[in-house]
Amino acid sequence: MQKARIKLASTEIDKINKTCQFIKDIAEKTGVEMHGPIPLPTKRLKLNTRRGPCGEGSATWERFEMRIHKRLIDLGLDERALRLVMRVPIPEGLNIEIEMIE
Repeated sequence: MQKARIKLASTEIDKINKTCQFIKDIAEKTGVEMHGPIPLPTKRLKLNTRRGPCGEGSATWERFEMRIHKRLIDLGLDERALRLVMRVPIPEGLNIEIEMIE
C-alpha cells in the first residue's frame, strides 16, 4: 500500500502543532489511515560569543540557542485527502515536505 510521508520542521513548536492538527482533522474527515505525528529529535544550534567587543576586561560570554523541532506523519494515499492536505494553510517559518513511499 502506498503512503504519503509528510515531514514538518520549524523553530516554533506552536506552528507545527497547529499544522499537525489540520492534517489530523483531514484524515478523520476522509477516513484515511494516519500514523503520527511522530516527534523526531530536536536539533539544537548553539552559538557562544564574547560579550565585550574590544577584548579587554573579564571574559564574559553570551550564549544563544535555536531549536529546530521536527514531526513525521504517514497518511494512507487517497487523492481527495492529499488534495486537502495541499490546501492546508502553511505559516511562515514552517518547512513541509511531502513524499510518496511504498
